[in-house]
Amino acid sequence: MEDSRRAVASTGLLVAAIRAMESIRDDRLFTDPFAEKLAGETGRALLEKALAETGERAAVQIVIRTRFFDEAMLRAVRTAKQVVIVAAGMDSRAYRLEWPDGVTVFELDQPAVIAAKRDILVDDTPRCARVAIGVDLAHDWPAALTAAGFDPTAPTAWLVEGLLQYLDEAAVRTLFERIDALSAAKSTLLYDVVGKSLLESPMMAPLLEAMEKQGSPWLFGTDEPGELAQRHGWSATVTDIAEVATKWNRGIAPPNAGNVPNPPRGYFVEATRP
Repeated sequence: MEDSRRAVASTGLLVAAIRAMESIRDDRLFTDPFAEKLAGETGRALLEKALAETGERAAVQIVIRTRFFDEAMLRAVRTAKQVVIVAAGMDSRAYRLEWPDGVTVFELDQPAVIAAKRDILVDDTPRCARVAIGVDLAHDWPAALTAAGFDPTAPTAWLVEGLLQYLDEAAVRTLFERIDALSAAKSTLLYDVVGKSLLESPMMAPLLEAMEKQGSPWLFGTDEPGELAQRHGWSATVTDIAEVATKWNRGIAPPNAGNVPNPPRGYFVEATRP
């Protein structure tokens, strides 16, 4: 199995290891029974290294993000029966969430990543119709998606999680244009984005340096996260990550802690197309 994981970006394995770590806590915010096997030895080693270098802050953010989008996805599929997870990596939602009847989850990622997950979860059964599509997101993924059975005339729940910071601004804009072109009325778009202030914050320097060393530099951030969807006519609700962390009693200071002007932030966005 570790041979398969060599094709997966280290960030995907690290995130799976964080989900596995959260799943054994007494006060866990979710349970992911697939995370441990998805992470493997490589993911566990990456997590140990990350905790030693940057502490628990990044891990807490991923835990909060996972729970937030779990809940948001299940809200979205009350009206949308097709889900698209962009750059799905080692995401296990198709296998672990209680999806309503009739939901189809499309997962997009590099062919090698799709193949690796197939090998790891070969004995497991998803809890919905799952369609895995191996395609480079820099290429014509909308054509691959529609060829796999996606219906652009039906409402869709889109999830873009943990991706935007790795793209440059032009690629981010192109991604949102493509999603908008494929989205019918009553579609939902869920995404997270780091604040530009966060990218420039001294407290983030160790994490950003570590990400760059492993070949995954953070390139994009904005403190107007709703604008990415609003410029295409979507309505957007923006939630500060720290506010959610405070609600769930996890250790990220609220954005106004210490009365620091323009504090560094990260955001979750839940956008809907009228």
